[in-house]
Amino acid sequence: MGAHNGAHKRLKNKKHIMQFKKTTLKSGLRVITIPMKDNPAVTVLVMVETGSKYEDKSSNGISHFLEHMVFKGTPRRPKAIDISRELDSIGAQYNAFTGQEYTGYYAKVDARKLDTALDVVSDMYLNPLFDEAEISKEKGVIVEEIRMYQDMPQRHVQNLFIELLYGDQPAGWNIAGTEANVKGFSRADFLKYRGQHYVADATVVVVAGDFDEAETIAKIEKTFANLPQTPKAGKTSVSESQKEPAIKAHFKETDQTHLVLGVRSFPILSPETPTLSVLADILGGGMSSRLFQKLRDEMGVGYYVSADNDPSTDHGVFAVSTGVDNSRVAEVIAAILGEFRKLKEEKISPEELRKVKDHFKGSLMLSLESSDSRAEFCAGQEIMKKQVKNPDELTAQIEAVTAENIQKIANNIFTNERLNLALVGRFKEEDLRAILHL
Repeated sequence: MGAHNGAHKRLKNKKHIMQFKKTTLKSGLRVITIPMKDNPAVTVLVMVETGSKYEDKSSNGISHFLEHMVFKGTPRRPKAIDISRELDSIGAQYNAFTGQEYTGYYAKVDARKLDTALDVVSDMYLNPLFDEAEISKEKGVIVEEIRMYQDMPQRHVQNLFIELLYGDQPAGWNIAGTEANVKGFSRADFLKYRGQHYVADATVVVVAGDFDEAETIAKIEKTFANLPQTPKAGKTSVSESQKEPAIKAHFKETDQTHLVLGVRSFPILSPETPTLSVLADILGGGMSSRLFQKLRDEMGVGYYVSADNDPSTDHGVFAVSTGVDNSRVAEVIAAILGEFRKLKEEKISPEELRKVKDHFKGSLMLSLESSDSRAEFCAGQEIMKKQVKNPDELTAQIEAVTAENIQKIANNIFTNERLNLALVGRFKEEDLRAILHL
């Protein structure tokens, strides 16, 4: 173990719900081990600190495309079928995902198959071939993926909303990129981008489940020994600018209007983040939440409604999403704005605050039952915050939120100059401008 020369962080307090250890190797690679005694499954997750916010205009979409190409072959497993067949043959669940600030690759397997999962996932991450013929074929796949999401109003409206807030800068671009960019990428583009970002101190390897920690850390150190230790390329800072309510409408002949109504909030390390999490739960956490009660139970206008605070490293978004009857869109927007106003004007009751905190805590604990959810929970925090808080540290922050904190943050964020509305349906922007105000 001495070879790691490393920062070890172990949560020893027995009351903690989730134990983990963070080891920083000499190369800068971070390893997080999450023991789950007698758990039948183990998850290997490799996450790297890069995504669409690390792209420029001409490379928008390359993070996501590269994620696809990692599955297309390595020198030891030259074809995509060699990778998928090996993982399928051990009953693995495996996939990858790309966000604005991270890209992750994982396999979840029978705990006895950990060595195979670690070998395959690390090989994909470290040694992708970027075969020209495979790149050419995958262009068609990704173009169809972009079109698929454009045809899904519930998904497309989320992209419109981000575009409305941030416009022509990385934070406002589609993670999948543009069709033109996707069709233009070459092998050289992938090699250059990977060299800039897939480096040791931007990479986190997480293993969660029942395994030998010391042995696994030693294997990871050996396996990832040749990961470049070159400096990591940075990203463009987000530029925030808004002086009045803003609307972006995509006219489409749909049977239902999908909309996102939200405001700019705060980055992930802001002290306001726990309060914003509670605020999101008040509005959209479960069937007893204010918006579910209002829109579905009282008004009967839609099937789904959610409220989320989504913080990134240098910006944040608080948004309500719903799909509603075309004829009642103005009424629904007015109802959501009415709930925003109520939070500004009236303090939440002690009873409701207690219910919301308990709902948040219960949901968090239920979301951490499996090895893959725990792996992603720790990796996401490490990439975004450079620190990992245990679930009970997070719930302690939630417990500390007061009714006064909630009213104060509501008055801060729910203002006309922060309001944004994106929708997909039979509307034009001028149809709704008059009602978008608090």
